[in-house]
Amino acid sequence: MSRAVLSLGSNLGDRLGYLRLAVRGLSEVLVATSSVYETAPWGVTDQPDFLNAVVLVDSVEFGEWDWLRRAQQLEQRAERVRRQRWGPRTLDVDVVTVDDVRSDHPELLLPHPGTPQRATVLVPWAEMDGAAVLPGHGAVFALCRELPPEEVAGVRKRSDLTLY
Repeated sequence: MSRAVLSLGSNLGDRLGYLRLAVRGLSEVLVATSSVYETAPWGVTDQPDFLNAVVLVDSVEFGEWDWLRRAQQLEQRAERVRRQRWGPRTLDVDVVTVDDVRSDHPELLLPHPGTPQRATVLVPWAEMDGAAVLPGHGAVFALCRELPPEEVAGVRKRSDLTLY
């Protein structure tokens, strides 16, 4: 059995529709979802804003590689095209954590690198699970408090949008 945290993001086409596609594709293993948030792009900034969310999933059959394959399948269903690192995308599904698993395999880095500094992941995750812990880094809520206030403020909750 494994429990994973996945981050979802979309900034092309029907952004909310793509997040919903991911949630539907995880429905049999879905434990919890965050609210939907809107954020400015990171890395490559000349692109549309993102919709982001975080989900908690659980399966007795899945290990960390299974979660990665499921994430990739969801991206394929959304017809994601990888043209540019940090570029625009229909759907991005990142495996943030899988239990306390650590991996330095280039294809599956766990916990997902950069998570302690990414308000786009930490803010929705803290909202979804106030007691969450990022393995090796501490409480997600505390990590949010360590971020620059302007980064946290840039993660805007979209109460008018739902994942269902």
